[in-house]
Amino acid sequence: MILEKLELLTVNLQATKTFYQDVLELQIVEEKENAFTVKAGATLIRFEETGAYDRPFYHFALNIPENKFREAKKWIQSRVQLIQEEGDDEAFFTSWNAHSLYFEDPSGNIVEFIARHNLSNAISHCFSSAEINGVSEIGVVVNEVIPFVRTLNEIGLPNWKEDGEGLTPVGDERGLLIVVKKERTWFFSNQKPAEYYPLRAYLQGIGLLTFAEDSTFTVAPEKN
Repeated sequence: MILEKLELLTVNLQATKTFYQDVLELQIVEEKENAFTVKAGATLIRFEETGAYDRPFYHFALNIPENKFREAKKWIQSRVQLIQEEGDDEAFFTSWNAHSLYFEDPSGNIVEFIARHNLSNAISHCFSSAEINGVSEIGVVVNEVIPFVRTLNEIGLPNWKEDGEGLTPVGDERGLLIVVKKERTWFFSNQKPAEYYPLRAYLQGIGLLTFAEDSTFTVAPEKN
């Protein structure tokens, strides 16, 4: 599943734009007075300024080449402070066969670099931001995980792992909706509880999903 575009809210638009452009060295492909869009591999991420929420934040993960975790860690560590959990600044998830690290952007988003060793995306040259494959995870915060996951299954999105009442990933390793229970603590987040904030995601082959606060969503089919 390819996440073609995400639409997120921020209260710190200018600093966030500077971060993605100058720190992560990603291309700004569109800029307006109250929004900008950055290209991260196959995914466009649009940040729109809001006054309706105190400090909205999201969790999303960026796929990196599976053989470049150590190199990517050195690259990002020279630019940002990594989030630590129990003294560690990285994690290996055995059941996912993946290495991850985490950091915050100026909007408070929990951003993850993840090297998924099941994917055939190794490279032989040096890592740079140009080697980011795209967004492979976006957190979707709901009141009850499993009933919500069933509604995603009904529109053709399969579980990637077994059901969990706290967290269930839906999709595949190229693109996952990480469905989490509200107030569950995010991994490597400085103990941030998951909260709902408005989110729109364009999924290749599915269309535009708009997630609502009442743990429902609408689908606008992909245009041919």
